[in-house]
Amino acid sequence: MSLATPAASFAATLLVCASLLLPSASMARERIVDLRSGAELSQDALVAAIRSSRYTLLGERHDNPRHHERRGEILRSLGRSVVVAEHLPRGGVVDFATLALDSRDPDALLSALSAAGFDGRNWRWPLPYPLFSAIAASGSRLLGGNLPRDAVRDIARNGVTAAPDDIAREIAAHPLEEGASARLDADLIRGHCNELPATRLPGLRLAQQARDAAMAAALRTSGGSGPALLVAGNGHVRRDYGVPRLLIASPAAAPVLTVGFVEDEAELEAATRDKLYDYVWLTDSPTRADPCAELRGARPAGQ
Repeated sequence: MSLATPAASFAATLLVCASLLLPSASMARERIVDLRSGAELSQDALVAAIRSSRYTLLGERHDNPRHHERRGEILRSLGRSVVVAEHLPRGGVVDFATLALDSRDPDALLSALSAAGFDGRNWRWPLPYPLFSAIAASGSRLLGGNLPRDAVRDIARNGVTAAPDDIAREIAAHPLEEGASARLDADLIRGHCNELPATRLPGLRLAQQARDAAMAAALRTSGGSGPALLVAGNGHVRRDYGVPRLLIASPAAAPVLTVGFVEDEAELEAATRDKLYDYVWLTDSPTRADPCAELRGARPAGQ
């Protein structure tokens, strides 16, 4: 997350959370792979695995429409569930089971989400419409899992003392392992187009940990006995430095299943090698502009 202009901030958030690379458009053979066995499986088989897990974390590249569509299909298959979203601040709630709303109406859906703290401009509405339409159509309970942007910025600038008490305790209780911390640092630097000053790296690492801690807490307190799901960027659902490690470390640990959504064979190979997820769903990538160009364009002249 950049602490510069709003445009730069959102571009960097996309880069870090969803691990965006340079402009690309690939035509991958879409498939789901179990990284533990290397076997391919059907969407129905993945849904069955999700039903048997207490927590399921579904990743995304924020700007890939296919990822929103495929996760929407999963949620429609599951039916009524509890869903925690990175896209809403914690404390935000939309109970679609009690809300008279036509999930096919993007404007009505956006209004309901906005009332719970969703920022349609920053999340490029209607790009995630297929995801949230499915959550609404299934009558699910949607919970915000993220920290407010101002709070994240404050933590990055002023350290852990700026974090809410429960988040500070979680970070202290579960420090990142050295290897995971190094990989997070590398992703943060790459996510800021290799222009991140070294002095800002510790603050941004801490901010990422704080957001993960907030999402983990939202899942633990989400209630219900069925599967609870998190929808968030791939960077938050990976097992080495994301939310899963916090859920697994909990005294009341329960089964956790993670699904990363990637766009090319190289990403699939890296996820397999580093055991980042339990499953990977490989899709096409959209044609996208160079995300680093937005950051460079937002930088004041002469810098």
